[in-house]
Amino acid sequence: MKKIIALLMALLMVGAVLAACGKTADKPAATDAAATQAATADSATADSAATVADLEKVQKAGKLIVGITDFEPMDYQKDGKWIGFDADMATKFAESLGVKAEFVEIDWDNKALELKGGSIDCVWNGMTLTPEVTSAMSCTNAYLNNAQVVVVNKNVADKYGDAESCKTLSFAVESGSAGQEQAEANGFKFTEVKDQATALMEVASGTCDAAIIDSLMASAMVGEGTGYEQLTYTVALNSEEYGVGFRQGSDLTAKCNEFFAAAKADGTLKATAEQYKVQSALIEG
Repeated sequence: MKKIIALLMALLMVGAVLAACGKTADKPAATDAAATQAATADSATADSAATVADLEKVQKAGKLIVGITDFEPMDYQKDGKWIGFDADMATKFAESLGVKAEFVEIDWDNKALELKGGSIDCVWNGMTLTPEVTSAMSCTNAYLNNAQVVVVNKNVADKYGDAESCKTLSFAVESGSAGQEQAEANGFKFTEVKDQATALMEVASGTCDAAIIDSLMASAMVGEGTGYEQLTYTVALNSEEYGVGFRQGSDLTAKCNEFFAAAKADGTLKATAEQYKVQSALIEG
């Protein structure tokens, strides 16, 4: 009997040891969870620091690097200087931060990558607030209305009064643009080019039948009194809005919204819009 009791006691002791080992084995999992939480907290702190540092980065550098393309009347060169509605407003925004604006021509198709990589601080170039853009950047409130329009030669304009009739045309569109999105959405045949100015050149030279560009650019560059008097625009394929893009989480976005509100209140926004004849597209309120 004593032997049986001793055996039972031995078994109970082994079970206790195994249970204790099991509890010890659970500890790393708890440690891993704590480590994960700590890593998440560290990441959040790092993101927060990066957001705060965006404004600080610009002010330390003494310049705001603005990504643009050649896009009259928004950003274009005259006497070696970048001017236009967007260029002028970007310059004024930089001044409000106590820095200078530096304009850099970018590949429009790579705008989000340029921004994320830090080679530019913002995209300020008549940028349509598409879902793709707003998911890749921190964007300001919209400041101008716009549309994508079809540009063709005047002598054939009466044949292309709607999107359906335009399906027989070959288009030039800026790569990665809202114009390309409309070409794809309507099933048009198209060739991607560097920018909207090049798209117009393709039509003028006869390389393509038509182009899809921003209505604000079309009103400034196409028709009587412009460099493309033989061209006109017909169909508006959509309606859209412009905004300025910064890195995701950037504190410069809020700063820019404050700047736009102040520029609207003191009349700077309207005066600049009138200078470049885009006042009818201003978003009020």
